[in-house]
Amino acid sequence: MGYRVVVAGATGNVGREMLNILAEREFPIDEIAVLASARSQGDMIEFGETGKTLKVQNIEHFDFAGWDMALFAIGSTATKIYAPKAAAAGCTVIDNSSLYRMEPDIPLIVPEVNPEAIDGYKARNIIANPNCSTAQMVVALKPLHDAATIKRVVVSTYQSVSGAGKQGMDELFEQSRNIFVGDPAEPKKFTKQIAFNVIPHIDSFLDDGFTKEEWKMVVETKKIMDPKVKVVATCVRVPVFVGHSEAINIEFENELSAADAQKILREAPGVMLVDKREDGGYVTPIECVGEFATYVSRVRDDPTVDNGLVLWCVSDNLRKGAALNAVQIAELLGRRHLKKA
Repeated sequence: MGYRVVVAGATGNVGREMLNILAEREFPIDEIAVLASARSQGDMIEFGETGKTLKVQNIEHFDFAGWDMALFAIGSTATKIYAPKAAAAGCTVIDNSSLYRMEPDIPLIVPEVNPEAIDGYKARNIIANPNCSTAQMVVALKPLHDAATIKRVVVSTYQSVSGAGKQGMDELFEQSRNIFVGDPAEPKKFTKQIAFNVIPHIDSFLDDGFTKEEWKMVVETKKIMDPKVKVVATCVRVPVFVGHSEAINIEFENELSAADAQKILREAPGVMLVDKREDGGYVTPIECVGEFATYVSRVRDDPTVDNGLVLWCVSDNLRKGAALNAVQIAELLGRRHLKKA
C-alpha cells in the first residue's frame, strides 16, 4: 500500500526533479497530483521515465484533504498561503522554500544528519527542507563532527546558476551566446554579467555586510547539526549550469588526521569520497549532475590551525540540495510515522 502524494510547483526545475526522483527511487505511490499556478493548468508533465503523463492542476482550487504528503517547490510567497491549508487538511507539507526553516517548532531535516528531528513534525504538520548549500555541507560535516567535534567552519561556495531558477540558467546561456557573436550581455536576473565571470553576491545584503544566503548557511547548520559550531560563509555565483561546489576549512576540538577523515567519509551515508592525489582525481560540478551523492575530494590537513582539515565538496543542487532531500524526507516520514508501505 502506497501514499497519496502531491507535488506543488511541478512545472519548475525543482518540481520536475522531484517527479524524476520519486520515479527513480520507486517511492510507493497510490495516487499522485501535480500542481502549479493557473497559467500552467491543464499542461501535461512527464512522471520521470515511467511513461506516465500527469495533468497539472491549479493549486488555488486544490483540496488537500485525504492526501498524505505534499512536496512544495513554489517559493515562500505561495507557500505562506497554501502550506497552512494543506497542513490543516491533514496533508503533511515538505517545503523547499526558506519560509519555515528557522521556525522553532518546524523540523529542518537532512535525513543522513538529523533524522530524529522529524518526530517534531506534528506540531505544525510541516517539515522544512534546508538551503541547497547547507544540505550538501552538513552531509559531509556530520560524520566528521561525530568523530572529533567541529568548533569552526569557514566555507566558500561556488554556486551554479540553476540555484536562481530557470531565469538564471537562461541568462547564462544567452549571455554566453551573445558574447560569442559580439552582442551585448546585459544582466537581468543577476546583478552583474554571469557569463565568464563570478559574482560574490547571492540573495539580499544584510546590515552586517553578509548576504542572506551566507546567513542561511550559518543558522541552518547550527539548527541541523549543532548550535555550538561556528560558521562563516562567502557565497559566490559561478557560470556553471548545475552543481554547487564548496571549499570547506574545518577546525576540530580533537585531533583528526586527513587519513582518518578519509576513512570516515568513505563509509558515511550520502557521501562518495573521490580523493586521488593526481590529475583529475577529484569531482567537479559537471560530473555530479544527475547523481544522488554528495562528493568529497581533496581532503587534507590544514597546517594553519591545530586540528584542522580542508576539503572540497560537490553536489547536484537540484537533487541533494532540493528535490532529492525532499524525497528522502518523505521516505523518512513514511518509515517513522505514516507506515503505510
